[in-house]
Amino acid sequence: MFDFIIIGAAQAGLAMGYYLKKAGYNFLILDKEEEIGSSWLNRWDSLKLFTPTEFNHLPGMDFPAKKGHYPSKTEVANYFKIYAEKFEFPLRLNTLVTSVKKDKSIFFIETEQQQIQAKNVIIATGPFHIPYTPPFYKKLSPTIVQIHSNYYKNPEQLQKGNTLVVGAGDSGFQILDEISALGQQTYFSGATNVKVLPQEFLGKTLWWWFSKTGFLNFSKDSWIGKKINKSRQPIIGTDVKEILSRRNVEAVGKTIDAEDQIIYTEKKELTDISNIIWATGYRPNFSWIEGLELTKEGYPKHKRGISNTKGLYFIGLPWLHTRGSATLGGIKNDAKYLIDFIEN
Repeated sequence: MFDFIIIGAAQAGLAMGYYLKKAGYNFLILDKEEEIGSSWLNRWDSLKLFTPTEFNHLPGMDFPAKKGHYPSKTEVANYFKIYAEKFEFPLRLNTLVTSVKKDKSIFFIETEQQQIQAKNVIIATGPFHIPYTPPFYKKLSPTIVQIHSNYYKNPEQLQKGNTLVVGAGDSGFQILDEISALGQQTYFSGATNVKVLPQEFLGKTLWWWFSKTGFLNFSKDSWIGKKINKSRQPIIGTDVKEILSRRNVEAVGKTIDAEDQIIYTEKKELTDISNIIWATGYRPNFSWIEGLELTKEGYPKHKRGISNTKGLYFIGLPWLHTRGSATLGGIKNDAKYLIDFIEN
């Protein structure tokens, strides 16, 4: 019988592990992956954080890099490994949780190997569960290589020919930048009137300005927090205008439908596509937690990570409390709040 089971061993789970260990609780961290940091290592090869070193610290141990450095995905994963080793967290990897049920005052956590019992459960699996691709992808010819950004690593995965990149988020534009830089004809599907923020402004990093203005600390329930949450996420550190102005890049608007080798977009029908990168986001999946109340977006109902089920907590969700909740360095504020609630 554990005091706590933490499900997920990325930044959210590790931050909670730090505070639980400090408080003397008997806990175990479970993760379905083979190694710490897999959630980052599985992303595309050229991925770098938008946030510089000084804004990436987990509680109790600073990120091991010089100030102003933008870490790679490998550096983040290595940081997590060193962090887990330093604090000697009780970890069980290769352990997929298939269900969480509560009976009276005890949680029963079912894994592929065994059942585990605990008084409390902290869900730290993050928001990126099911890669979403528009249903009409099934109507396309099998001769077209289709890859969701979740599985994209580098251009070597693509076959010779033209590529369509779908999705106007940070991932979409970063991948568009990488693929189009090779010189092959590349089409872009998505909004082009996005807001772009530089990584540095007037000699200071964007995140320095965010911290000074309090941008990352507005509650999701505040007026300005609600306004920020509803607005389109800005693109950070990618020169969208320059990428879209390249001779081999053509913006075709929204992708509407497809049939065999024809892709219908707002501006034209594409018949010469060999590859498609779907940078179209994710859908949450919490169906494995019995009796959980969900919002219309599919996320758990909670108040700063405290669910409607006693003893069940969440951390690492987008806008758990503030915009900073989604950042590596911001997770410690949510973790500290939860441990204070638990202790009191």
